[in-house]
Amino acid sequence: MEIAIVGAGIVGVATAYELACDGHQVTVYEQRSAAAEEASFASSGLLAPSLLIPWASPAVGIHSNHLLWGRQPAFRMARGAGLAEYRWLRRWRKAGRAPSALATLQALERLGQFSLERTRKLVELFQVDIETSQGTLVLLRHKNDLKKMQPATEVMGEAGHALSELDANGARLIEPGLSSDAPLLGALHASNGEAANCRLFAQVLRYAAQEHGVRFRFNAQVKSITTHPTGVQITGESAPRRADAVVLCAGLASAALLRGNGLNLPMAPVYGYTISAPLREDTHAPQGSVIDPLHRITISRQGMRVRVSGGAELGYGNGEHHADTLQKLYLALSGWFPGGAQLSSSQVQILRGARPTLPDGAPVLGASGIPGVWLNTGHGASGWALACGSARALADRIGQAAPTMELDAFGVHRFQA
Repeated sequence: MEIAIVGAGIVGVATAYELACDGHQVTVYEQRSAAAEEASFASSGLLAPSLLIPWASPAVGIHSNHLLWGRQPAFRMARGAGLAEYRWLRRWRKAGRAPSALATLQALERLGQFSLERTRKLVELFQVDIETSQGTLVLLRHKNDLKKMQPATEVMGEAGHALSELDANGARLIEPGLSSDAPLLGALHASNGEAANCRLFAQVLRYAAQEHGVRFRFNAQVKSITTHPTGVQITGESAPRRADAVVLCAGLASAALLRGNGLNLPMAPVYGYTISAPLREDTHAPQGSVIDPLHRITISRQGMRVRVSGGAELGYGNGEHHADTLQKLYLALSGWFPGGAQLSSSQVQILRGARPTLPDGAPVLGASGIPGVWLNTGHGASGWALACGSARALADRIGQAAPTMELDAFGVHRFQA
């Protein structure tokens, strides 16, 4: 089949590669000038355990604090936030408490494990170094911190991926750079946890996809999807570009394109921040990844750099950085790993990016209900962790092959009245 893919982030590039490997003729349309320039550019890097990624699911930590009020609200309403953002947040909270929340967590766990296995296979196939680091620690200051993670840890345990409970000394044996002054009761340790450089792998996948015949059309903004005939309308062109199928992998732009075809997907941009700094002293820096569940912050090692990620904002905010959120990230990095990163270096990179998020935290994968249009979008904070598995599973569905992953839990039907 001739397949058009909209979006060249990690999800779109992975989808293009899988479809091309299956023998399809694939063209990727991307409004930016290169692949992985938006949400994929500076993800937290965490691949596994995917359920522990902050903001992966509204069911994790839903009872831990007020979402909007208090000294440290989980969500911040940035400039431009209005009634639509408050309504979306209410849906997020409702989804986290819904009877279906457990089933969604279980489906995300299965997809996360499937995706991790697929990612590892591709890394081995390509024989590339994508700055992988092993092991994930969830840092616990208080006994209540463990309770916040309980829905995710129970699902992981049932799936055979239990976490080890450590005291403070055990945690510092795994991460010797952890400050001895920082308050630490203990930690949860995932020995099979993993982090890696999302953008680097996206570039590797792009070139691998091109070797399989995939064509990339950069600086090509898709204005609309056409169904008679099936294809995409590029801004500035008079006629649509035809295809046998269209796959939307463009995050927020996917939702906008679907609205033009009568399908309203409740996707919101949840903005987060990443700070990447050069390594200063190896023994003082994280060796793998650590998660601070109190502030929902992730600190990961990526080669010769350290990356700290966090924050959740609704509203565009005029694209401006929120000083207090950035300060919290700096304090987390210097507090947990003093001397581990060169925070005063001119090479420090700060980015604010949108995570295209649906109210239940899960992506939409599969047929859209619009003839010829397929969906692989809305992965939220877990785009990197779920990308390769989502791509392989969707390629099987499009090619009508025996399914390698059940996708019913991720269908668009869950948002249709």
